[in-house]
Amino acid sequence: MATSARDLSPAVLERSRPTLRDYAAVTRPASAIKHLFVVPGIALALILRPGAEGFSIDRLILAFASVFCSASANYVINEWLDREFDRHHPDKSRRPCVAKEMSGAAIYAEFAILGLAGLLLGTAASALTGLCAAALLLNGILYNVPPFRAKNVAIFDVLCESFNNAVRLVFGWSIVDPHTLPPGSVLFAYWMGGAFLMAVKRLAEYREFAAAGRIPDLVRYRASFGSYSDRSLTVSAFAYAQLTTFGLAVFIVKYRIEYLLATPLICLMFCLYLWAGLRASRGAQRPDDLFKERWVIAVVAAVVIALGVLTFVDVPAIAPLVNAHYIALPSRL
Repeated sequence: MATSARDLSPAVLERSRPTLRDYAAVTRPASAIKHLFVVPGIALALILRPGAEGFSIDRLILAFASVFCSASANYVINEWLDREFDRHHPDKSRRPCVAKEMSGAAIYAEFAILGLAGLLLGTAASALTGLCAAALLLNGILYNVPPFRAKNVAIFDVLCESFNNAVRLVFGWSIVDPHTLPPGSVLFAYWMGGAFLMAVKRLAEYREFAAAGRIPDLVRYRASFGSYSDRSLTVSAFAYAQLTTFGLAVFIVKYRIEYLLATPLICLMFCLYLWAGLRASRGAQRPDDLFKERWVIAVVAAVVIALGVLTFVDVPAIAPLVNAHYIALPSRL
């Protein structure tokens, strides 16, 4: 069973002098796996906008460098402003800003340098990529910095954090077509899909702390948990999954009806992730670690393969599904 921060030994909580490695650690380089959410934006633009300005290796490198720097700036300010709250979390209490005597001036300088680098690199790629970097940074401020601190308000914490998902999609799209935006339906689905992931992450945390009888510690760690319950988090995750499906359905009907055949695999992916959350899986609490799970790799690979095949293979038999149709009953009825 996990222990609370206050149960850790003094040696663990002893605040020592930080090293350059600690300042590098607050940028969370391991979280770079999240930038894979940029890739679908690239693929989507290549499929829907084949006549656009065109894919460029230079723009690809600049965009990925921009999203990495912008996201890392958000992680830096997140860890610094959360240091007093992270003491109440069994894992996050070991972060450098909690366990070490980090310099506030150095942290803010690190945030400013990374944020500026993200903006400059993004703008060098295209105006749209620069706007994406600005949106990522602004959302990080709304999420972390007082008096906003959206992370402390139930529902808004999930919607604000998951909005970065939609921004990453546009990052990818801008690499191929910097003059338009992706369809609103797929942007909405991507946002709600991220909200589903964040809601299940909170559900897994809530269930783990509840099993240990440590809900007060959980609320000290994150104030929004004071307004959540096991039931409300489960229902909200279900709602976000439904909204994701709605957005996908609109996109599929308008742009590529063949993708309808891949929806069972997408639903399976959602179900498996919810199952992990209901058993308080650490993978559900740390989505970065999910890609180490074989079942995740297998299901994601199946979804990617199915969508890839259905992008190029027409299925005329399902084309009539986009037209109004009524089933005629026998005349004797």
